[in-house]
Amino acid sequence: MTTVLGAAEVSGGVDAGLLVLRVAIGVVMVAHGYNHIFRGGKIKGTAGWFESLGMKPGILHAWLASITELGAGLMLILGLLTPLAAAGVVGTMLVALLTNHIRNGYFIFRPGEGYEYVLTLILVAIAIGAVGAGGWSIDGAAGIGEDLVGWRGLAIAAGLGGGGGLALLAVFYRRPVQKD
Repeated sequence: MTTVLGAAEVSGGVDAGLLVLRVAIGVVMVAHGYNHIFRGGKIKGTAGWFESLGMKPGILHAWLASITELGAGLMLILGLLTPLAAAGVVGTMLVALLTNHIRNGYFIFRPGEGYEYVLTLILVAIAIGAVGAGGWSIDGAAGIGEDLVGWRGLAIAAGLGGGGGLALLAVFYRRPVQKD
């Protein structure tokens, strides 16, 4: 027995799926930003860690990454300017990938944490940028979501996020000197 779904049922399912995806990635990013500022070594510890990775000055990059993660995460949860929010995820996770995770191999459970997790966040954020927030979002309610989906949304998420992350690395990253 086959069931034919109407356009409203399909649309509602897509909107629900996009809401789940946006909220899941948004919560992860908010948690990252919050953790960098308020947990463990707090922002000072995050700054020291970033310095050790080659991101100098560490305090600037600790605040920049943390505020971007908090802001992008909240924007994703709300579905607000979704491709820009996705670009924030792409940029911060690309910097994390290239400064910390890539040298440790693919799998996250390897010593030093591999890059599978941050790569997954990058790719999901690019996909969210391309498909948009869906109807259950501020973008959808305000009618701006339609202008920011497809190739334009993908270009914003991947281009702005990736380009921003690479530009930040080009200007500020200095490979740390290995001590023997």
